[in-house]
Formats: sequence, structure tokens, C-alpha cells
Amino acid sequence: ELGWVDPADCPVDQPGLLKDDYLPGDLGFDPLGLKPEDPEEFAIMQTKELQHGRLAMLAAAGFLAQEAVDGKGIIEHLT
Repeated sequence: ELGWVDPADCPVDQPGLLKDDYLPGDLGFDPLGLKPEDPEEFAIMQTKELQHGRLAMLAAAGFLAQEAVDGKGIIEHLT
């Protein structure tokens, strides 16, 4: 709701328009004040967050591949 243009204000051929001042993922929730004020620093932090998310997805895929190969779950490998 924060980033979307009101459907009544959108042209029929362009549903789901985003507002011009909206950055995807920026919902205004920052209770610890971690969001940088500088736009360049914000872009760097945004890129880092994307890279860490991609690395986490690769790690999860590795867990699934290991379980598919030997049939043991993640916790079973620790015991």
C-alpha cells in the first residue's frame, strides 16, 4: 500500500504502478536507525543485503542437495 499508486488513479493499461518516490523494500520501518541518510551509502547497503540474501539461498540449496544425496537431515549430520 505504501508504494503503490491508488488503482483509481492508474490508467487501465498500467495496473500496479509504483509511486515515483518509493524505493522497493523501504517501508519506513527502521526502529534502530540503521538506514543510511546518504543515498550513495544506502545503495551500497542495499547491494550488500542482496548479495547476502543470494548467498543464504545458495547455502539453503546446499543443505537440500546434501539431504537429497544421503537422505539425512541437517540435524542428523550434527549428531
